[in-house]
Amino acid sequence: MKKITVIGAGFAGLKAIKQLRQLDKNSEITLISPRAELHYLPGIIWIPNGLRTREDLTVPLANFFKRERVNLHQANVTGVSADGRIVHTDKGDVVNDGLLIATGGRFIKKLPGIEHSITPCEGIDAAERIRERLKTMESGTIAVGFAGNPNEPSAMRGGPMFEFLFGIDTLLRQQGRRERFHLVFFSPAAQPGNRLGPKAMSGLLAEMGKRGIETHLGHKMVAFEADKVRTEGGEFKADLILFMPGMTGNAWFDNTSLPRSAGGMIQADKHCKVAGLQNVYVAGDAGTFPGPDWLPKQAHIADLQAVAAAKNLLAELNGQPADATFKVELICIIDSVNKGSLVMRTEKRALALPSMRVFHWLKRAFEWWYLRAYR
Repeated sequence: MKKITVIGAGFAGLKAIKQLRQLDKNSEITLISPRAELHYLPGIIWIPNGLRTREDLTVPLANFFKRERVNLHQANVTGVSADGRIVHTDKGDVVNDGLLIATGGRFIKKLPGIEHSITPCEGIDAAERIRERLKTMESGTIAVGFAGNPNEPSAMRGGPMFEFLFGIDTLLRQQGRRERFHLVFFSPAAQPGNRLGPKAMSGLLAEMGKRGIETHLGHKMVAFEADKVRTEGGEFKADLILFMPGMTGNAWFDNTSLPRSAGGMIQADKHCKVAGLQNVYVAGDAGTFPGPDWLPKQAHIADLQAVAAAKNLLAELNGQPADATFKVELICIIDSVNKGSLVMRTEKRALALPSMRVFHWLKRAFEWWYLRAYR
């Protein structure tokens, strides 16, 4: 019986398990993760306004593991050796015939004073901190921004920051206290959101103008202070700072011989195969893949990569051609609590539809549809 190890219980890891079990009813599948639950991070944008709670976005995976006959090794990974055949954890080693890495990335926390900011996509805890801060603030300046990894153009997560920005603006308006707050959007990029396509980017900036949101763009970040954002182009006051830094690879990658990109991710080919290793694949934010510079780090592409990686891992284990690839595309709805804008991009075209209520409800319906597979 083949032993397959999947690392990570996020979007890519769970999608890979579904695909592996669909194609192979007999292999022994072991999932390594520090927790036995899925946190649906796309929904944390609705925690500050009360549309979602921790309980809404936390899915215990016991039923999923039972249905898919998955062994959970609940632990933190500390390294990989023997060309991927042994995974080291703080709860012992796990041996495999095939390995699929889907651990996501980590945020680069090197900017001086970054402890004065909240990084929303770190999870539910961060979104709850934002909610509580907004409740206690009577007025002030709220600064929202993001940056990237200069060595890895795709290793950023800007979309959610637009959603937090517009969502907070909408919430304050619904509460009748928007006039007491000053909102600022900042980024070292002169054209933030350009990866979504030129039309989407211009639409986002136009929306900020309509909402009276100030922009501070194109200046390298210098530091945060308790009440201030400092850039090479000047500084501005901020009573609450939400900042999404660029991403890099997990710390345990350093305890392996896995090939790395300049930005610290695991180097893979178009088949999601880790360069130079047998029966080792990667999917999602943990990897660097060939493609356009706008290739996103998002749940949708992670799912597509997970399917390709699972198919190819099984094919290689069975001595068959491992030639599955993933579709290069970006699809997202940029939500603003009561409306949303649909953005799509492929290698041939880019589409950005105006903000409409139907897209907000479509995003909520997709959440329900997606999560039912893991409940």
